[in-house]
Amino acid sequence: MAETRWTLSMVEERFEEAADVMKRLPEVKVPGYFSTWPAVLHDFADLVEQAPRPLRRPRPGPDAVSRMEATLGWLAWLEPGDAKLVWSRAEGTAWKMMCYRLGISRATAHRRWQYALSVIAWRLNDKRPPTKRSRRFVVERVRQLSR
Repeated sequence: MAETRWTLSMVEERFEEAADVMKRLPEVKVPGYFSTWPAVLHDFADLVEQAPRPLRRPRPGPDAVSRMEATLGWLAWLEPGDAKLVWSRAEGTAWKMMCYRLGISRATAHRRWQYALSVIAWRLNDKRPPTKRSRRFVVERVRQLSR
């Protein structure tokens, strides 16, 4: 079996999938709560002016949930600020909003995001990221390995 080399794009795709799975999970409800009211039956005339119900995507399968749980464990390898940045980006938050929340510039946010993904890819490739080298070195090494 060929050994998989993790790249920045693979790690990014996995985080985006995990955020998508998290959105599709069922809502958390208070246990023991139920309604004693009967279900309301609507006539056609009642439904005419109502807005249609939004369609929901199907619930994720067990394999997708397992991948999501494994992916969330990768955030423990990062510093808390970098972990928030990676997860916010996976959820599709705009760069401007993330920069405002974290109090950093757009260029700094992008560099930190690339470094965080590089650290995860490095660890997934069974290597320890060097502590005495620059962040740029770590990002460039992961890019070289992905070619």
